[in-house]
Amino acid sequence: MSSARRPLLTATAAASLLGALWFVPSANATSESPVRDAVSTSPSPQVTEQARIAATTADTSVTGTRLADTGSFDSTPYVIGGTFCLTLGAGFVVYSVRRERLGF
Repeated sequence: MSSARRPLLTATAAASLLGALWFVPSANATSESPVRDAVSTSPSPQVTEQARIAATTADTSVTGTRLADTGSFDSTPYVIGGTFCLTLGAGFVVYSVRRERLGF
């Protein structure tokens, strides 16, 4: 490999890595609402009533367990990014095989 192509290869590898990291989701661990200072020692009547309802319905319908509806998950950026990285990797493999067969 000529010394003139090494910086280009390094720049391509760095750009590929940054492009792949673009699709990594970020997680925010901070809440938008302020934190309460004092925690209640006795549960409110509403919480107690909800616990009673949950306890009685949990015994009767175990098979009816449902998860919370959080909306649909948009996977389009992940599919596009994964396809791009897979194509880039396959291109590097093809390029390497071609260089090896031609004797560069």
